Amino acid sequence: MKKLLNERPILAKDIMTTNLVTLSPDQDVFQAIDVLLRRRISGAPVVSKEGQFLGVFSESSCMRFVINAAYDSLPDASLLPFVDPNPPTIRSDTDLLTICQTFLDQATRRLPVVDDGRLVGMVSRRDVMRVVAELAKGKYLSAHAEPLYLSAVVPQDQTEEMALRLMHE
Repeated sequence: MKKLLNERPILAKDIMTTNLVTLSPDQDVFQAIDVLLRRRISGAPVVSKEGQFLGVFSESSCMRFVINAAYDSLPDASLLPFVDPNPPTIRSDTDLLTICQTFLDQATRRLPVVDDGRLVGMVSRRDVMRVVAELAKGKYLSAHAEPLYLSAVVPQDQTEEMALRLMHE
């Protein structure tokens, strides 16, 4: 795995977004949908007043609401019944390769970063793509980078060339 200049793995806390749009369990589905549309996001974490992570309300949640509304004459518009209370999450000390594998294993666009039940950030697929692009440009590479580590994020045909370049910098 790629290392930062201080030779530690790239962790969720290094790449996560911390300025998050969150929803309150007190909101209703229509308010939540409005937030998603206005902010142009596909989902948002739901957090209690005490800061506890309760789950994620997403576009899929909206689809469940529509289906329920079609079968109920007076659908419940409370937000919590449509929140996924057990979405895949990661911790702030989760490494980049584990984050990538989690995205491959789970059908999700974002991973809430939760430490001790509290939401501390979010890592999206785009955050990972941004870091990989920066790695390819050499932003996170150290003078001691090894081809084995490079092979995780740099195309095979460029690994040796990049390792030689780093040794001479």
